[in-house]
Amino acid sequence: MGEAAVRAGCRYYFGYPITPQNEVPEYMSGRLIQVGGTFVQAESELASINMVIGAAMAGARVMTTSSSPGISLMQEGLSYLAGLELPAVIANVVRGGPGLGNIAPAQSDYFQATRGGGHGDYRTIVLAPASCQELCDLTIKAFDLADKYRNPVMIMGDGMMGQMMEPVEFPEPIDPADLPVKDWTLTGAKGRPSRVILSLLLAPKVLEDHNFKLVRKYDAVVRNETDWEEYMLEDARQVVVAYGTAARIAKGAIKRVREMGLKVGLLRPKTLWPFPEKPLKELSRVVRQLLVFEMSAGQMVEDVKMAVEGQAQVHLYGRPGGVIPTPDEVAHQISHYYYQAGLMDRDQQGERLGGAA
Repeated sequence: MGEAAVRAGCRYYFGYPITPQNEVPEYMSGRLIQVGGTFVQAESELASINMVIGAAMAGARVMTTSSSPGISLMQEGLSYLAGLELPAVIANVVRGGPGLGNIAPAQSDYFQATRGGGHGDYRTIVLAPASCQELCDLTIKAFDLADKYRNPVMIMGDGMMGQMMEPVEFPEPIDPADLPVKDWTLTGAKGRPSRVILSLLLAPKVLEDHNFKLVRKYDAVVRNETDWEEYMLEDARQVVVAYGTAARIAKGAIKRVREMGLKVGLLRPKTLWPFPEKPLKELSRVVRQLLVFEMSAGQMVEDVKMAVEGQAQVHLYGRPGGVIPTPDEVAHQISHYYYQAGLMDRDQQGERLGGAA
């Protein structure tokens, strides 16, 4: 993530230590010096997100990272970034909660990330990588989307992804000087009219117009940037919906139940916002059984239920608190609901009854 940010033209990083994402600021503290950038270990997450606002106003590609409680402290700043229409990248390497929780992998910050988290009507684009390669690729994409829509973009991983090691292919680095000029930045009004960037709009009608402008932008994000992966859906009679690390576990589970003859596939959201509502709704017309698997007590399941609009049964298998289920555990849940719904063929029913006998 750190190297991808540098190669994407990020030259400013402000953050505060918290496990399990400390490898990112540790890496950036040395790497940014090599490319003439600036690293600041702020005195708190509150300070770091406001430093991000300042660098974004000046037109820089800027980033901060943290983990769950630290991201909670940044929520006011995220609302300001959205209201000010400033591009920035924020990464959350999620740990167990609520409260101080633990440092184990979890996905329990889904509501916080996809509902804005802070105050007011706004949206944060949320990307959900499932591998180290995607951590790299989606970090670069996050900076591009932030600039394109002048909006904060969040990368949402988890503690397992923050500690795993995998091969990664990096693209060639870009020169920040080659990025498109941002004609709205605050660079000092020398030889041009002054510019103002603010979110304090006291007249209700003026603020309403600003909010509707943001809504139109968010509608464009939904139309253009919704992304997901389909896995073994061609003949699926049951579909698992999972993201990030949970989706990797789900793939292992699906391979196991496929060997048992169960026709199960996976839909993996790569953008948590915008959420892939349309493909899920279309899928629910032919698949009547969905199993949502997430490393939380159940949060994304609400978006899945809203997407299918009652056209399919939606079940949840959630493990909160940093517990990581094995593929065998998830396979057991898949087969339980598969058999319960009577989705197996007659020969499979016979085999199952024979095995039970």
